[in-house]
Amino acid sequence: SLCLSLSLSLSLCLSVSLSLPLSLPLPTPVSRALVVVDVFFCLIVVQKWMEKWLLQVKFFVQIERSKMIHDLAIVDASANIHPSVIVGPWTTIGPDVTIGEGCVIASHCVIKGPTTIGQRCQIFQFSSIGEATPDLKYNNEPTTLTIGDDNIIREGVTIHRGTIQDRGDTFIGNHNLLMAYVHVGHDCVIGNHCILVNNVALAGHVHVGDWAIISGYCGVHQYCRIGAHSYLGMMSRLSQDLPAFVLADGHPAAPKMINVEGLRRRNFSDHEIKKLQQAFKIVYRKKLSLSDAIESLKPMMAESPSIAVFVDSIESSTRGIVRS
Repeated sequence: SLCLSLSLSLSLCLSVSLSLPLSLPLPTPVSRALVVVDVFFCLIVVQKWMEKWLLQVKFFVQIERSKMIHDLAIVDASANIHPSVIVGPWTTIGPDVTIGEGCVIASHCVIKGPTTIGQRCQIFQFSSIGEATPDLKYNNEPTTLTIGDDNIIREGVTIHRGTIQDRGDTFIGNHNLLMAYVHVGHDCVIGNHCILVNNVALAGHVHVGDWAIISGYCGVHQYCRIGAHSYLGMMSRLSQDLPAFVLADGHPAAPKMINVEGLRRRNFSDHEIKKLQQAFKIVYRKKLSLSDAIESLKPMMAESPSIAVFVDSIESSTRGIVRS
């Protein structure tokens, strides 16, 4: 439209100029008046076309924004959703929900508040986010769910809000992958860069450290702590705490070795891995009492920061750690 209006204006100017007598050496008062009228008319035409063009742009921008939230989605008016968020059809978003920039919510999801979701998260179809816990002690208190940035929540995942008997908030950090049908119970705390594979079930109050991997179909008892960089093998049952860096497997889960492959992928040095393997043997192979094993590890803490993390995950255990 803009190009058309400019072309029309130039054509009008040219037609008026060509209509003037060629024999006139200088502009006469009549020709000058015609030029002024012509220019004035051209400016009016350009202004009108510009106004129309801007209205069209505004209209299409509004259409594009409205397309971000599907017409068949039900979104509460009080929900705080960034304009860039995409919401699919048949998704329901309730009050007291905040969703950050760049998130994509697929179809058939239910998000209830109070829930805060950070930036660039992807939530796939049939997920239930921020539902009240079925814990019988829960009495409709306004507990919360907090989800950080860059998380991927796959199909059918369920995440419950917290309870006042604990921290009152279920927390998921950044850059986590929750695969299909994972359940995260009330008051759980999941760190950063964790992977929970299909059908993992975390009972209430479970803490998962950074970079931990929980394989498919694992069940984790309430109040358990899973240490940073640890690995829990497929279909394991965990009812005690899993120290940092340890690979465990079985029903019930038993410690097998240090998660060597995972540490190599995260660029741990050979020196650090060797020190952790030595620490693992002291705790699990020398048949020492746990207190004696920790005393044996303390001199090694100055040599390796990872040993300090390993020891802290053992000392902070409230349920006791997995043993052979």
